[in-house]
Amino acid sequence: MIAAQSELSMRFDADWMSRADDRILEHLSEAGPDTPKKMADSDRVRFSRQHINDRCKTLVEYGLLVHLGNGVYDITRNGEQYLAGELDARDLEAK
Repeated sequence: MIAAQSELSMRFDADWMSRADDRILEHLSEAGPDTPKKMADSDRVRFSRQHINDRCKTLVEYGLLVHLGNGVYDITRNGEQYLAGELDARDLEAK
C-alpha cells in the first residue's frame, strides 16, 4: 500500500518581510478583500491594526497586495504565487 503524501509548498521569504506578512496574505487569499481593522479582529491575523496597516503598505510596494481604496487591501497574483511557493520574494523590488 502506498501512503499518500501531502505536498507542502515551501515559501521563499525576503529580509524585508515580517512574521505578519504570511498571515495577512493567507487571510486575504481565503477571505477576500479586507481592511487592517477587520484583519486584526480576525483569529488568523493576530497583530495590531497599526502593524497590519504598515505591513499592508509594504506588501503593496513589493506587489504582493493591491490597495483598493478606503483602507481595503487584496492579494495579487504575485501574492498567490508566493503563498503557493512559486515566487521567491527575494526577487521582488519595491516600487
